[in-house]
Amino acid sequence: MAYQVLARKWRPLNFAQLVGQEHVIKALANAFANGRLHHAYLLTGTRGVGKTTIARIMAKALNCETGVTAEPCGVCSACTQIDAGRFVDLLEIDAASNTGIDNIREVLDNAQYAPTVGRFKVYIIDEVHMLSKSAFNAMLKTLEEPPGHVKFILATTDPQKMPITVLSRCLQFSLRQMTPQQVAGHLQKVLDAEQIPFEAGALPVLGHAANGSMRDALSLLDQAIAYGAGQVEESGVRAMLGAVDQSYLFEILAALVAKDGQALMKAAAGIAERGLSYEAALHELAHLLHQVAVAQAVPGALADDLPQRPQIVAVAQALAPEDSQLYYQIALHGRRDLPLAPDEYAGFTMTLLRMLAFAPATPGQIRLAPAGEPATMAPQAPPVPPVAQPAPAMPASSSVAPAPVASPVIAPVAPAPVKAEPAQAMPKEPAPWEEAASDATPPKAAIEPPPPEVEPEPVWSEPAPEPAERLYVPPGPAAMPEEEPEPALPAAPPEFDGDWRALVVQLKLGAAGMLAQHAELVEFQSDRFIFRVAEAHKAVATRDYQEKLRGALTDHFGRPIQVEVALGEATGDTPAAIALREKHARQQAAEATIQNDPFVQALVRDLGATVVPDSIRPL
Repeated sequence: MAYQVLARKWRPLNFAQLVGQEHVIKALANAFANGRLHHAYLLTGTRGVGKTTIARIMAKALNCETGVTAEPCGVCSACTQIDAGRFVDLLEIDAASNTGIDNIREVLDNAQYAPTVGRFKVYIIDEVHMLSKSAFNAMLKTLEEPPGHVKFILATTDPQKMPITVLSRCLQFSLRQMTPQQVAGHLQKVLDAEQIPFEAGALPVLGHAANGSMRDALSLLDQAIAYGAGQVEESGVRAMLGAVDQSYLFEILAALVAKDGQALMKAAAGIAERGLSYEAALHELAHLLHQVAVAQAVPGALADDLPQRPQIVAVAQALAPEDSQLYYQIALHGRRDLPLAPDEYAGFTMTLLRMLAFAPATPGQIRLAPAGEPATMAPQAPPVPPVAQPAPAMPASSSVAPAPVASPVIAPVAPAPVKAEPAQAMPKEPAPWEEAASDATPPKAAIEPPPPEVEPEPVWSEPAPEPAERLYVPPGPAAMPEEEPEPALPAAPPEFDGDWRALVVQLKLGAAGMLAQHAELVEFQSDRFIFRVAEAHKAVATRDYQEKLRGALTDHFGRPIQVEVALGEATGDTPAAIALREKHARQQAAEATIQNDPFVQALVRDLGATVVPDSIRPL
């Protein structure tokens, strides 16, 4: 007997054997058990998740000789013939190779005939999104109201390409990708049943490599059995998949953690020796950094059977979370920019050097600046404190105290300062900046004679800044205290002067603006507006538009306004008609200006030029 591949041999024959699609199985099983049968089903999902398998199981459930059931017997004539692909009332159509309208028309012509041996005539159309637009249009009516003995089961990997008219006529089920744990568990059952020796560590590797597809997982298992000469070993699976070379990723991360550029370049050079693609290396590096970030943020979310889990946890402990986030982003950008690099090696190494150079700053390395000033890097060594300079000397003959530099503010008038006498100067306690100056030893060039002492009164200090609107004080003999402003009276509601076009400009109109532009004001009162709209524009005079216009008028005038709209012959006084007349008038004036221009007339007369009226636009 010829060998049958595992993907076909282990195809599920009933709902109980399906893996990872419990939400679909439950809905279908309940529908068949209760007799709630739809005429068209749509199964969506990526490759290898069981779309065609579920469609065949549904065909058995509909035509099993024991009756419509969620558990077909699998031994009757209908079940065995469907499993063998010989059931005459089950038609499987590949839409990828039968895309035309002629193929669909043939199917629809046969749909009117009753089943030959089964209870229902079942049409399974795979990759239905590849049908042409005309083919979809041809099947719409039959798909919506097929004969009672016909059931359609559509399957596709890309439902976005299907017309919404088809989607709305189907009962849609979205199949999920299987998790690596589900795939590994099913592979273990297959190997146990096939009595093939295996290492437990090899199954998670195959589960992750399948990317959610059980068919891909079984195909990889077939390949692994052949690679291992009848057994499945972890080392053999890793070598077959190229996973053995994943160690270079940890070498790169170790070099980044150690800030070792030489080790980083050595790891990059080793990729070419392994025969790996630099684009694939960046893809794997980003994937590994994602796993590291998961281990740092949510350690429990990291699968226990994940290959190289101990190494991932070790990197997560050695790498700062902000570093892993930064490296992940740089890896994504490096992979995107790889085609623009001089060569792949330069693009890959430049990405690694960017990771090495753009490490996040440590706390305290950035000095926060006040609002409006940029932040600056703090110096590594503490700066030497600047030498305090003494206050500038005041001439002895001066009789006015130094005025502070500040914006003009309203302040009480202080008595004039007394002229200082050096011989009778009172002792004065040193100011804080003078104490600092006495502690420091300034250079000789910075030492100046102390300024003459003055009376301590009045003491002038720089006032706090006032708000911008109070900084200006007009000149005058004395500033009068500000009076409290009188409370503003509420504004009177606006009144309408009959200029409907001007009012339309003031109103906040959305969709109602179309009605307002084509409405002629016939009569108005304080709380009532009556309009006339031409028959040509009755589409904008519906109740919905009237309610929107009434709301806008009510909001504008601050009182309830009634709006009445009647259809009839407009006299041309609508805002849109007035604007159109003004536009034509401006166009005619512009054309007349050009035609009467002496320079243009000279060009026409002497050179045979022609003025194109459509090219003239008014300013």
